[in-house]
Amino acid sequence: MGKSLYLEAASGIAGDMFVAALLDLGADRKVLDKAISSIPAKGFTVEIGRVQKAGIDCCDFNVILDKEHENHDHDMAYLYGPLPEVREAVHEEHHHHHEEEGHHHEEEEHHCHCHGDGHHHEEEEHHCHCHCHEDHHHHDHGEGHHHHEHRHLKDVEAVIDGTDMTESARMLAKKIFRIVAEAESKAHNLPIEEVHFHEVGAIDSIVDIISAAVCFDSLHVKNVIVPKLSEGRGTVRCQHGVLPVPVPATLNIVTAYHMPLEIMDAKGEYVTPTGAAIAAALATSHELPASFTILKTGLGAGKRDYKERTNILRAILIDDGGGDWEKDEVVKLESDIDDASGEVLGYTMKKLMDAGALDVHFSPIYMKKNRPAFELTVICKEEKKKEMEEIIFRETTTIGIREFSSLMRSILHREEKEVDTTFGPVKVKEVTLGSEKRRYPEYESVKKLAEEKHVPFQTIFDEAKKQ
Repeated sequence: MGKSLYLEAASGIAGDMFVAALLDLGADRKVLDKAISSIPAKGFTVEIGRVQKAGIDCCDFNVILDKEHENHDHDMAYLYGPLPEVREAVHEEHHHHHEEEGHHHEEEEHHCHCHGDGHHHEEEEHHCHCHCHEDHHHHDHGEGHHHHEHRHLKDVEAVIDGTDMTESARMLAKKIFRIVAEAESKAHNLPIEEVHFHEVGAIDSIVDIISAAVCFDSLHVKNVIVPKLSEGRGTVRCQHGVLPVPVPATLNIVTAYHMPLEIMDAKGEYVTPTGAAIAAALATSHELPASFTILKTGLGAGKRDYKERTNILRAILIDDGGGDWEKDEVVKLESDIDDASGEVLGYTMKKLMDAGALDVHFSPIYMKKNRPAFELTVICKEEKKKEMEEIIFRETTTIGIREFSSLMRSILHREEKEVDTTFGPVKVKEVTLGSEKRRYPEYESVKKLAEEKHVPFQTIFDEAKKQ
């Protein structure tokens, strides 16, 4: 396995914590600054510094919004309700308002007490006191309402496309957002294209996720170990009202991506949807090697001050002494088809590859009674399995698909680059094995240049390989 990134999320994980931990680990600050300065959006600034959490020195990544874009994402009062003295004042104002209008109903009193475990604790009353009534009278701690950015997935992806970052970082940022979009889609029972992002669509979350993708990409680490996510208990307040912890989006993510989850006795939201999505997008394993060497540790500070556990994410670069290659889990799907033409299977292959299959091939076989047929084989990630099966059933005549889950594969570290040739730039995949580097020109890139320059394909391919 060699070098791996181990995320110890025993005290929570959020987008800003992840970015801070990777910066502390050695992520390229210049590359990050370049990406942040190019984000096609306004209303924010970024501060990177050092803070003390329980006496421990940590890196702090902070996206600061102007008043127009403020969304309380890291405001403890917004999560738990106002402080006792403010809470009482708000309660008195609310009580007086309803007595005047004759609307002080027993049903509304019920809405004021949404405790996480049914016990009446002073701390838990902060979760939703006077902030979750059906009449929608919200008292934003005396500060009035704040503007919320409502974006669709395509709007977020347009911001990512307009940011100066590597293609691999861009793909990762989009993957993280799509994971959140899928979770929100399920939570609201809406098509993914119709989901409005509130907290996650706000610019601070966009900056967090772009920064997370850029920082991770700059470390050139592919194997990521996330043994478990540790979440708290109780309730939190969000755009839609008071919700139990884990919130629906986080719960949907850990369910869909089979992320090991621990529910602690501590109260509070330790795992945000963004943090869960980052872990789900990156995790290649949930098991630490039996022994390893720690190369470096990065500490990322969270914004929330919990009593039970200090809000810190540790990112640890480890080496188990294995080879330079990495391990990841894949699924293999197989189907034997005896009544489809090569053209149909060729079309199906393209659809599967376009949808994200890692590899597709079909081989000639003989079935019972010596019928000639093809065996279609698809290699994909677990999260793509359902989509792959739908395409196979829809595009071919098969009535059954065999599945081989949790297969491990060894892969060399690879990086997408662009090299200059005498005919123009060509995209290549650069693979590393020890000190040796191999380059594999991308077919479509070579083909396009060969057609434009009227030069043999092999001439451009050979030159790109030597660069």
